[in-house]
Amino acid sequence: MINDKMANFTRIEVIQTMQRTGLVPLFFNSDVHIAKALVKACYEGGARILEFTHRGDFAHEVFTELNHYCVRELPEMILGVGSVTDAGTASLYMSMGANFVVTPVFREDIARVCNRRKVLWSPGCGTLTEICQAEELGCELVKLFPGGVYGPGFVKAIKGPQPWTSIMPTGGVSFDNMEAWFNAGVTCVGMGSKLFTKEIIQQGNYALLTKQVQLALEKIKQIRLVV
Repeated sequence: MINDKMANFTRIEVIQTMQRTGLVPLFFNSDVHIAKALVKACYEGGARILEFTHRGDFAHEVFTELNHYCVRELPEMILGVGSVTDAGTASLYMSMGANFVVTPVFREDIARVCNRRKVLWSPGCGTLTEICQAEELGCELVKLFPGGVYGPGFVKAIKGPQPWTSIMPTGGVSFDNMEAWFNAGVTCVGMGSKLFTKEIIQQGNYALLTKQVQLALEKIKQIRLVV
């Protein structure tokens, strides 16, 4: 780990955790108490990395308290931020201890500020040209977004000429198509609404979320044994 004035985990530790677990749960909730309960449920289910999406007013304040909570109570949880669209926002979250930055688009300015602090960044890419440009700027893991638009076939086609490319589809990943994604060669998958369902959040059924995460991790493990 690094010192407590920066990210708690190196970008190498982040990518290794993504590779090892194969799952990056992601969500946003404006209520910090609910957010803490959701993160804890994921942790108890075996998740060790999580993306908090920057989608609401004062989201950075929720993130800050959530990150303090993880450091104190869930020390192995690697908390990062998603839905970042500019360098200023990326810098803001990194100053609050974000361990990685995920973006829906490819932006060189975000790459530069993250690389300067040696924080892993995963840009949203939709073409082979974008992927190549991102990798030339040091990208370790490409976010395929929205994943449902492209599908596993796109991943398989990319891995042909570029077997070294690591891909994480987000959006459109479910328990039903998870096997197809890993068979196509993805490194990990980002899952949001299929894990954090409206019913779980409305009913506060965090035990069910823990079970869902456990099932997802187990399914990924089983798929990898066959692939």
